[in-house]
Amino acid sequence: MAKHPLIDLIKNKSIFTSLADQYGTPIYIYSKNRLIHNIKRLDNVLCNNFDTYHICYTIKANSNPHLIKILKKAIPSIGADCASPGEIYVAKKSGIKGNQCIYTGNYESPDDLKYALDNGVHINLDDITSFNRMKKIGLPKDIAFRLNPGFGKGAFSQIVTGGENSKFGVPHYDIVKAYRLAKESGISKFGIQCMTGSGVLDPDYYPKLIKEILKTVGMLKKELDIHMDYISLGGGYGIPYHDDETPLDFNKVFQNVAKNYHAYFDKRNEQKPALWIEPGKSVVGDTGILLTRVTGEKDSYKSYIGVDAGMETLMRPALYGAYHRIYKVGDPYAPTNHKVDITGRICENTDRIATDREFPDVTEGDLLAVMDTGAYSYSMSHQFCTRPRAAEVLLNGEDSTLIRKRETIEDIFSGCDI
Repeated sequence: MAKHPLIDLIKNKSIFTSLADQYGTPIYIYSKNRLIHNIKRLDNVLCNNFDTYHICYTIKANSNPHLIKILKKAIPSIGADCASPGEIYVAKKSGIKGNQCIYTGNYESPDDLKYALDNGVHINLDDITSFNRMKKIGLPKDIAFRLNPGFGKGAFSQIVTGGENSKFGVPHYDIVKAYRLAKESGISKFGIQCMTGSGVLDPDYYPKLIKEILKTVGMLKKELDIHMDYISLGGGYGIPYHDDETPLDFNKVFQNVAKNYHAYFDKRNEQKPALWIEPGKSVVGDTGILLTRVTGEKDSYKSYIGVDAGMETLMRPALYGAYHRIYKVGDPYAPTNHKVDITGRICENTDRIATDREFPDVTEGDLLAVMDTGAYSYSMSHQFCTRPRAAEVLLNGEDSTLIRKRETIEDIFSGCDI
């Protein structure tokens, strides 16, 4: 059974009591040390296996500029994977240059495409029709298309982004048509990207995926004499959310990706493109803790623990049925002696952070730590029931810094002039 990397922190009740007293609850807390560890681990593995590579941190996972600046300081060459103008904006605000970013939209509006073009990012188009819209605005120096290889993989069906049921990417049977159109329009530099799903913990999946991408690269070389400047394997690298899940061995993953990659280009005596990856969850996911306070207990047809963080604070359980480990602060290994649903204050019956969870005894006012909430947690939070969004705090050892103020009710209505 894998020990959570932040479990020792949860044992220190005084730290969390102090944070709750200083900043209130609910609150998102991020470990600076874990964040730096995660990005340097990835960088070291890629450096050991590839001559040329580029990491584009996936902004959608967590867009707090303070966290992005930490990544930028740790790995100065880091880029950003952006899916909206807002994500391009925050990447640049955090010190990442436009030419270090890749923009991958879908069903992009002309305004989206113009913003990407004006900011000098690498543009990765979702469809042939996207290129037709792009031509009306202006063409960049290089273009990539997102390949949908006809299969995908993800922790939940909702986050599988490849295959016949996916709204993303150019189907493999149209990919030559897409690149031919770009080449005939005057584009001379190319990349290719393939992102087929999120939360993948199968170490054999990525070597399989790179093989499929390289088949397409070979087809484009044969049909159109196109050489790729970069090949992006995308993201989707999972983290364990359950105690019995095995973390990805990135050494093994990228050694096997590199084996297939180098064999392909060495056999053809071709110059090797740069390998790009777009990690998000694997960088920031396990750095985050959602600290919430018990507000009530209820014995009804089921037993409930009510907390001050609900689906408006953490959407993943309601959206996907996602599982997050939850510990009682100060006593993470307290004996579990009853089964409960842990729920927030939202007027929806889907407002459950945990369902039928074996849990220890608690009393009103106790603090609970919801783990692995660094990715797709604050970024998916919202204001349903007019609940202001939580604050965010960076933890460096025992020193804390407020990196996003708690929203107020007045903030919610600041744009409504009456």
